Amino acid sequence: MLIDELSAFGFGFIEIGTLTPKAQSGNDKPRLFRLSADQALINRMGFNNDGVVEAVKHLRRRKSKILVGGNIGKNKVTSNEKAFEDYTQCFEALYPYVDYFVVNVSSPNTPNLRELQEKEPLKKLLSEVKSLSEKKDKPKPVLLKIAPDLSESQLHDVVGILLETKTDGVIATNTTISREGLKTNAQAIDGIGNGGLSGKPLHHRSTEVISFLRKELGKDFPIIGVGGIMTPDDAIEKIEAGADLIQIYTGFIYEGPGVYQKNKSSLSKSSLIFFFLFSAH
Repeated sequence: MLIDELSAFGFGFIEIGTLTPKAQSGNDKPRLFRLSADQALINRMGFNNDGVVEAVKHLRRRKSKILVGGNIGKNKVTSNEKAFEDYTQCFEALYPYVDYFVVNVSSPNTPNLRELQEKEPLKKLLSEVKSLSEKKDKPKPVLLKIAPDLSESQLHDVVGILLETKTDGVIATNTTISREGLKTNAQAIDGIGNGGLSGKPLHHRSTEVISFLRKELGKDFPIIGVGGIMTPDDAIEKIEAGADLIQIYTGFIYEGPGVYQKNKSSLSKSSLIFFFLFSAH
């Protein structure tokens, strides 16, 4: 886990995950594909990680004081009915070592995970995770990460749940299952198969979702924008749409460490979060 090394680039925060209670190898390889013509990636990693206990060992050894978020999920073999048990294990193990939590129910690469975004399961899960935090002497922020593929009706449900459960923030958005408008040859896309698409093609949709959330949630609800941030102008567009903070992943892959300096000079009123893919979404 390269938290100390990545903190040297100047990023404001680092988010690790998605972590699961038990170690799991993830989906079969190959599972990560570069679409250079689109400045995009397709991944179907499947939450490959060594488990939350191993992650804690790394966190204990870190020296930097950078803020760290813990992105938590469920193991592939855990049913949705028992998902809360997995989120609880991750929360309790990480609590002493991270500064905020992200409830990930939006990855397209774990079977049936996105069903937890439906109204009743989502309300129950967020209420329970939020309750875990509030029982601590020093509660830590709990954020929800959502998919860009939600309908307007589903987004309205999400807004209501965020407010009702007093969730502390939302991250918009995860990868998309859409393949619309890609420059890469359609036959090549079909050959790649399933997975979440990130990078430049996601930019417009993620910005739309941010704008919708800002309008519905009001001016004070924390929103973290992510999706297709490849240039300073992309970052500014996210902020103007309503994001308080931004995350990058695919932009870092294509632009390298210099992407922070490019964005830093243009973002005088915001902080830049770097999403570190310790495992994968």
